[in-house]
Amino acid sequence: MFLSVFDVFKIGIGPSSSHTMGPMTAANRFLDELGTGDWPRPRNSRVAALGASLHGSLAFTGIGHGTGRAVILGLSGLAPDSVDPERMDEMVARVETEAMVHPEGHPAYRFRPVHDLVYDRKERLPGHTNGLQFYAYDADGTLLLRRVYYSIGGGFVLSEAELERGPTRAETVEVPYPFENAAQMLEMARHSGLSIARMKRANEETRIGRKALDAGLDRLWDAMNGCIERGLRTDGVMPGGLQVNRRAKAIHEQLKAQWQRNELGPLAGNDWLSVFAMAVNEENAAGSRVVTAPTNGAAGVIPAVLKYHETFDAGASRATLHDMLLTAAAIGGLIKHNASISGAEVGCQGEVGSASAMAAAALCAAMGGTPAQVENAAEIALEHHLGMTCDPVAGLVQIPCIERNAFGAVKAVTAASLAMKGDGTHKVSLDVCVETMRQTGRDMSERYKETSQGGLAVNVVAC
Repeated sequence: MFLSVFDVFKIGIGPSSSHTMGPMTAANRFLDELGTGDWPRPRNSRVAALGASLHGSLAFTGIGHGTGRAVILGLSGLAPDSVDPERMDEMVARVETEAMVHPEGHPAYRFRPVHDLVYDRKERLPGHTNGLQFYAYDADGTLLLRRVYYSIGGGFVLSEAELERGPTRAETVEVPYPFENAAQMLEMARHSGLSIARMKRANEETRIGRKALDAGLDRLWDAMNGCIERGLRTDGVMPGGLQVNRRAKAIHEQLKAQWQRNELGPLAGNDWLSVFAMAVNEENAAGSRVVTAPTNGAAGVIPAVLKYHETFDAGASRATLHDMLLTAAAIGGLIKHNASISGAEVGCQGEVGSASAMAAAALCAAMGGTPAQVENAAEIALEHHLGMTCDPVAGLVQIPCIERNAFGAVKAVTAASLAMKGDGTHKVSLDVCVETMRQTGRDMSERYKETSQGGLAVNVVAC
C-alpha cells in the first residue's frame, strides 16, 4: 500500500475537501472525457449542454459547503489547486448570468445552475454517500453521456467503475517499505533501524527524486503557514448566513501583547495552538486557499502543531518540518487505507480524529520519539476522538468545526507528550483503534455523518 504525502496533503480551496475540492475535480474529469471524444455516441452528435446532480451528503450539506459553486467552477475548467480564490465569486456570477460555461479547449456549453444543477436528497447513490452525476446533452436534449463519481474524502475522487473494481496491479507502486498497517510499519522500522519519516521518504523517492520531494514538502508547509498568517490578520464575519465572527485575529493580538509583556501564563501553549488552528479553519470557512490535512474540515490541526513546533522548539528547522509532514502522511495513509478520513462516511472521528493522530505522531517524531512512541502518540490521539459525530450547523464548516480543530491540536500535543513519557509499549494498538473507528463509523446513524440532520445541526437555531 502506498499513498503519497502529496495525496494526503493537497493544496486547494475551502470549505470542504469532499464537498468542494472533490466535486470540482470530478467536473474536471468529466470535461476531460468529453474532450477526448472516446466514448460511444450517435454519429454526428455534438454536446451542447451539461447537467449535474448531487446525492447523499453532497445534497444535504452541499449549499453550506459550496458544492454547487465547486461544480460550476469545475465545469468551467478550473481546478482546486490553481483557481484564484479572489475571483471565484465573479466567475460563478458570470455563469449564472450567461447560463453558459466556457472551459478552455472546449466549445461553450449551456449550463443553467438553477435548472441544471440538482440537489437530489431522495436518491443516495450505491457506492458512497458523497455521490454525484454529470450529464452531457445534444441541442435537442438527448442524453449523450452520463458519468457517476464519488468524492470519498480528502479531495479523492473515484469514478463508478474505479470504485467497483478497486485498485489494480498497474496502480500499485512498488516501494521499499510497503506497510499496510501499523504493525507492519513498526516491524519494518525495527528491521531497518529507520524512523517512520525515513521509511516514508524512501518510499516517496521511488517516484520522485529527493530534490523534488523536498521542494514539494516546502510548498506544502509554505501553503499551510501562509494560511495561518492570513487567518491571523483577517477579521470580519464569515460567509454563509450564520453571522459567525472571525476570532483568530483578536485572540492573536491579545497573545502578542502578553508575549511582549512577558506574561506567559499556564495556558499559553494551548492558546497559541488554538489560535493557529482557528486561523486556518476560519480561512477554510471563507473558501480561501488551504491544504487538506487530511481533509479541509480538519485542515487546522496539523498546521497548528507544526507552527507550534516551529515557534516554541529551538531545534525546529525545515528538516524537522519535513519529517513531521512525512510522519503525518504515513499515519494518515494507514487510517485512510484501513478505515476512512471522510466525515460523510464515519463522522468527525475520521476527520479531526485522524488529523489529531497524524499531528501527534508528527510532533512525537520531531521530539525524538522512537517509532513505537510515534505509533503510541497516534493511537492516544485517535482513541480520544472515537465516536465523534459530524454535525455542522446549517451545513457550514464553522460550528463546531473551527473550535473542534483547536481541540484536536491540543489533544495531539498532549498525546505526543504522554507517549514521550513512556517507552512505546501500550495495551491498545493503533491498528485496533483504527479498526474500532471503522466499526463505529459503520454503526453510526447517517444523521451524524455530515448530513446536518442530527446533533448541533438540528439543536442550534441557524437563523
